[in-house]
Amino acid sequence: MTAYMTWPRLTRIATLATLALGVASCQPSEILDITDPDIVNPGDVQSPAGANAVRLGALSRFNGATTGFCAGTAATCNASSTNSTESILMLGGLFADEWNNGDSFIARQEVDQRVITPQNNFLTDANRALHRARLSAEQAIGLLTEFNPTGPGWQVAEMLFVQAYVENILAEHLCNGLTFSTVVDGIEQYGTPLTVTAAFQQALTHADAGLAKVTGTTAADLRVKYALQILRGRILLNLNRPADAATAVAGVPTSFKYDMLHSATTNSNAFWSFNNLNRRYSVSTGEGTNGINFATANDPRVPVCMGGDAACRAIGVTRSDRDDLTRPFYVQTMWAVVDAPVSIFIGAEARMIEAEAQLRAGNSAGALATINAARATVTGLAPLTDAGTADARIDQLFRERAFWLFGKGTRVGDLRRLVRQYTRPAASVFPVGAWHKGGNYGGDTTIPVPLAESNNPNVPSANTCTDRNS
Repeated sequence: MTAYMTWPRLTRIATLATLALGVASCQPSEILDITDPDIVNPGDVQSPAGANAVRLGALSRFNGATTGFCAGTAATCNASSTNSTESILMLGGLFADEWNNGDSFIARQEVDQRVITPQNNFLTDANRALHRARLSAEQAIGLLTEFNPTGPGWQVAEMLFVQAYVENILAEHLCNGLTFSTVVDGIEQYGTPLTVTAAFQQALTHADAGLAKVTGTTAADLRVKYALQILRGRILLNLNRPADAATAVAGVPTSFKYDMLHSATTNSNAFWSFNNLNRRYSVSTGEGTNGINFATANDPRVPVCMGGDAACRAIGVTRSDRDDLTRPFYVQTMWAVVDAPVSIFIGAEARMIEAEAQLRAGNSAGALATINAARATVTGLAPLTDAGTADARIDQLFRERAFWLFGKGTRVGDLRRLVRQYTRPAASVFPVGAWHKGGNYGGDTTIPVPLAESNNPNVPSANTCTDRNS
C-alpha cells in the first residue's frame, strides 16, 4: 500500500525560484519562498487548532471513502479528499446482489461477474481511499493526544471509529492476506499480511479503545458512542460471537443514524451519481438465482422506480436504459438528490444483531418479535410470521438485514458469513448461473488484495492473497 498523508497534507514543500532579471527590488542572489495555500506544513498543525484541522481532514477522507463522490478532475478531487470513483460500499454491492453493472467498463464488469483480477483499478482506488482515511485518523489521534489532551474524548473516539471501520470493512470484503501499513515520522512502515480474523480482532481493539474515550453524554458523545457500539456488534458477529454482539449494541436507539453528508458542488452522493445520474449501476432484482429482489419487492426501505416511469421522471431520471443502453434500468429513490445524506449506521442494525443472537440461542419467538418491533417503525411494513424451520428463519433474518442495510457495505460480509458460519454452499448464497451480459458468474467469494500492494516488500508479489476462502 502506498501511504498518503492526511489532507491538509502533512508534507513540507519548499519552492525555490531564481531571481528574474530586471526586478530592481531584489538582488540576483535572493531566493524567493513561495507559500502554497493548499499545503499545510507539519509545523502548522502543532496546536489544538491544527490538530482539529487534521481531524476534520480525516473525516473528509472518510466521507469520500464511503459514500462521497467528486465529479471534478483527479487533481481537484484529491485536493478535496473526495473519491473520484465509487467506494467499496458500492463495489461490494455490485459484487454481491445489490447492484447490476450498467456500463461497459471491464473493471466493473469483473466485479459484477465475480471474476476479479488483482489489477482491477476501481477496487485499487477504493482500497486506497479507505487506507488514506485510516492513516489520516491515526495521525489525528497523535496530534489530538499531544496538543489537545483535555479536549472532548469523543473526537479521539471518532478517529478510532474510523480506524476500526476501515479494518472491519476491508476484512469483510477482501481475502486473507490483507495488510495495514502505517507512517511513522513521515516514513512508511509496511504491514504484514493478516487473515481476516486477525483483521477483525484489530478492528475490535480499536473499537474498544474508542468506546473507552467516550465519557460524556452530549449529542456528539452519543453519536460516536452509538456508532462504535454498532460497529463493535458488527465486528463481533464477524468473529462468530453473536451473544457478545448483542450485548455490544444494547441501548442503541432504533432511530439512531450516523450520517455522511454531501453537497452539490464538492462532494456528491455517490449512489445518486452512479445510479440516478450516470446510469452505470442499476438496482438488482433476483440476481443470479440467489439474489434478493431489491428492485421489485416494493419494500419501503429500498424504494425503487424504473427509469423513465412517472416516479423516476419526478426525480429527474428520464432515460429508460442504462449507460450501456440495456434494460431494465432500476433506480433507487432513497437518495433522490445529489446532496442526500447517507446513514452508514442505523439503529435498526442493532436490532438485527440482537435478533440474530436470539436465533442462535434457539429463541426464535424472541428473534421474530425483535424483527417485527423494528419493522413497526417503518410505515407500510407489515409484521412477519414465523418462517417455520431453522434454515428458513435464517433466510428471513438475512433478508431483513439486506433491506435494512442496503448500500451500507454489509452485504458481502453477510454472504460470506452464511458460508463461513452457517455452512451454506457458496453456490447457494452468491449469484450463480448465466451472467446478464453473457457468460456465467465466476466463483469469487472474496475480493483480492490489489496488485499495488505487492509494492509492500512483506507481500509475495506472485499472489497478494494467502487464500480466497470465504
